[in-house]
Amino acid sequence: MDIKEYIASGILEEYIFDTLSPQERIEVELRLAEYPELREELNAIEDSLEGIAMATAIQPPADLKANIMSTLGASEVGLKEENTKQKEEPKVIPMPQTNNGMWKYMVAASVTIALVTSYLAYDYHGKWKASSDAFAQLQAQNSQMAEQYNQVNNRLDDLVADIDIISDTDFKRVNMGAVDPTQSYAASVYWNAKTDEAYLNIKQLKTLTEEQQYQLWAIVDGVPVDMGVFDFDVEGLMKMKNVQNASMFAVTIEPKGGSENPTLDLMQVAGAV
Repeated sequence: MDIKEYIASGILEEYIFDTLSPQERIEVELRLAEYPELREELNAIEDSLEGIAMATAIQPPADLKANIMSTLGASEVGLKEENTKQKEEPKVIPMPQTNNGMWKYMVAASVTIALVTSYLAYDYHGKWKASSDAFAQLQAQNSQMAEQYNQVNNRLDDLVADIDIISDTDFKRVNMGAVDPTQSYAASVYWNAKTDEAYLNIKQLKTLTEEQQYQLWAIVDGVPVDMGVFDFDVEGLMKMKNVQNASMFAVTIEPKGGSENPTLDLMQVAGAV
């Protein structure tokens, strides 16, 4: 079996996203057991997806629960009397079920938390009208949660776009390992040889000073070609300059703004196409 052709077919991405038929899944699992290189490729794809999901995750403020519970305690007597008169069925906001892997469930959980918390704040708005302090606090919390929800929603859109690129079989993933074998630096480039598009995914690079930036290079016919500069803390996939006929990609440390030629003794990671 041609391992490279099998990987390029995109069937491993389909296996991860659970879009294969039962028979196709069995065939993939048999080949994973037979060919260790397929298992390594599967693990690499899963690591890329997990890295993107964790990079775009967002946590609610640590003091949000304490603030809400404190305000609820101030109005506990009024709430008990009203709950005695009328009991409402809890409202559930359904989230769409997907089978695209753990990354989608993690993001969906963040969106659900923001939506449910926002609903609770609105529901208790009417109950706290008598207290101007509680109402002012509620308004502040609503604004904070609305902003948080917008951030989650925007990151979800970016994440879906990244997954579309990763799962597109026209994009070849080129892994770049550390030039220094004592380091664990790593990054990868998703390059489409048909459209010349390239996207960078940082796995681990060291922190730079404010006067430095990383610069991505493509080796074309033995000549380094600039593909753009970037900072060490970029999250998700980053669009780089288009390039044709690349045989290798590499990342160097350069002065802020980049250089015309790579500083070879500061090369951090590199990988052949």
